[in-house]
Amino acid sequence: MGVTSASKTQHVYYDSIEKFLENTLPFSTLSESERQGLAPNCTMEFYPKGTTLLKADETELTHLYLIQRGGVKSYIVDDEGDVTLKDYRGEGAYVGALSIIRGTKANLDIETVEDTFCFLLPREVFLELIEEQPGFAQYYLKSFSEKFINTAYNELRRHKIGRRGDDDMHLFTMQVGDIIKRELIKISVSATIQEAAQTMARYRIGSLFIHDQEDEEEIVGIITDRDLRSKVIAQGLDYRQPVSRIMTELVATVLSKSSCFDGLLKMMSAGVHHLAVERKGRIIGVVTSHDIMLLQGISPYSLFKEIGKQRSIQGLYPLSQKVPEIIRNLIKEGAKAGNIARMIALLNDQILKRLLNLLHYELGPPPVDYCWLLLGSEGRREQTFKTDQDNAIIYADPVDEEQKKAAHEYFSTFARKAIDHLVNCGYPLCPGEVMAINPKWCQPVSVWKNYFAAWIGAPEPQELLHATIFFDFRAGFGKEALADDLRKYLRKLSERQEIYLLHLARECMSSRTPLSFFKNFIVEKNGEHQNKLDIKTQGLTPFVNFARVLALKYGVKETNTLARLHVLAEEGHISEDLWDSSREAYEMQMQLRLFHQLAQIEEGTLPDNHIAPRHLSELEKRMLKESFEVIDRLHAVLKTIFPVG
Repeated sequence: MGVTSASKTQHVYYDSIEKFLENTLPFSTLSESERQGLAPNCTMEFYPKGTTLLKADETELTHLYLIQRGGVKSYIVDDEGDVTLKDYRGEGAYVGALSIIRGTKANLDIETVEDTFCFLLPREVFLELIEEQPGFAQYYLKSFSEKFINTAYNELRRHKIGRRGDDDMHLFTMQVGDIIKRELIKISVSATIQEAAQTMARYRIGSLFIHDQEDEEEIVGIITDRDLRSKVIAQGLDYRQPVSRIMTELVATVLSKSSCFDGLLKMMSAGVHHLAVERKGRIIGVVTSHDIMLLQGISPYSLFKEIGKQRSIQGLYPLSQKVPEIIRNLIKEGAKAGNIARMIALLNDQILKRLLNLLHYELGPPPVDYCWLLLGSEGRREQTFKTDQDNAIIYADPVDEEQKKAAHEYFSTFARKAIDHLVNCGYPLCPGEVMAINPKWCQPVSVWKNYFAAWIGAPEPQELLHATIFFDFRAGFGKEALADDLRKYLRKLSERQEIYLLHLARECMSSRTPLSFFKNFIVEKNGEHQNKLDIKTQGLTPFVNFARVLALKYGVKETNTLARLHVLAEEGHISEDLWDSSREAYEMQMQLRLFHQLAQIEEGTLPDNHIAPRHLSELEKRMLKESFEVIDRLHAVLKTIFPVG
């Protein structure tokens, strides 16, 4: 009897499934007969680009999704509606295993990033494999943290970057709410200091929340062991006084669903050791720096504290060398590019502040108030492994010639010593000499205002170049009011000088998207970087320039690129869709840049920004092309705002 057309089609269909399973872990470890037995259980489904496969906390998993062609992205939405992209998955990857094994609903939102074909394996069949095949259980349990929760852009982990044990992933996998050790302990604001101390002793806790006298749910402050030591015992304060005398009124809070890494960043930024944990507008507990440090062997927080306690400038030299290792570990443990940049900025800022403080002890106080300005990528908090110095000094206008001379002499010596020490800490000199040691960039307030007025008033090429460096300044140390005043002055100038913004917009649009008409990468044809593209200049800089132009136009105070774009979206100057696309595109490129530089460091070469597209996977190439295509959308927005012709 002949074989029917339908049976032939079915045979070909089963063959395609078997071939896919043969080349996909952990199915490839099965015997041929076992894979043949699975084929009839699988079905194939097609999902157009933009299809939501799973909804977190809503979708019941009836099948394991095996991506045969295409790709998906996974993300989470926090309590405040902010979207955090977790990773991309391409051909051969899976979706849904964690939820099936745990017997829960989907834990992430999953959406197709292009037209996608999936083989669907029934839940019961998958669980049977987990139970009967030890290798299956081991494979999925070992890879969950990397594939589902912790990996930022999983495809980028291909760059021979090893990982430490899974235990070190807790800083990124665990939510702050998961490490609360006990229920919330609190006391009324009308209680005495002695009653507060007795409560802390009874529960053996180092901090205590203070609630409103009328409403126990309203937390109005916090006291700690340190408050009792420094505000009561050291000052001889009567312990019968109300606890409100020593409490800290502004309680630093963090959402319970925030990662422990986000909590760590918040502690370091705010300079606190305790965070109130908030859920649905209510304080539910407290976490300490010690709680978070226990999650990680080499803690950024411990280095942060060690820098702050250093008593000699020379002692900062070896500590600064630990920063790259901290960042290296954060990358390996799954930190997103934005978080890594924030951590680099926090640690670098801490080194700078301690260094300049110690330098004051050596030289004595300055004759006038001043502020150490951070410029360029430092000003934007967007440093990577490849970071040189970009800084300046602004100081209060001297009242007479004598003070003018004293200020010039002091800050000349101060800048020279500071720059030398920063070099010894591992921060190279700026090739363009944009540093406080250059007399041109160490000036009083009036001179700086004249600089900005001249740059904006006569936008020549050199002035446009200055915009890319100086307009992103922020206060690094000293009298922040001087930097704030200069920012306000710049905002007023920008409001009156539309022609200058027009020139900036034109300069921004002159950058060409590094894709050809046929969507191929435009790379260097010859020379040292042949067949490579500059991910910083060609990919990231257009986003930086776009955000700067609109920030100047609309008076946005933020200097960080993503922060600027977020404010612009919140205020309605750009669409939410463009904000989402820009954020994903920018972070993807930053992540790729960081992995590239880390791989170079581990190979013993100096880090740079030149990426070879031929070394990327197909999904990485597709992601990079899509991120470059967003640049054209940015240019289109500028054309509607600025009639550049």
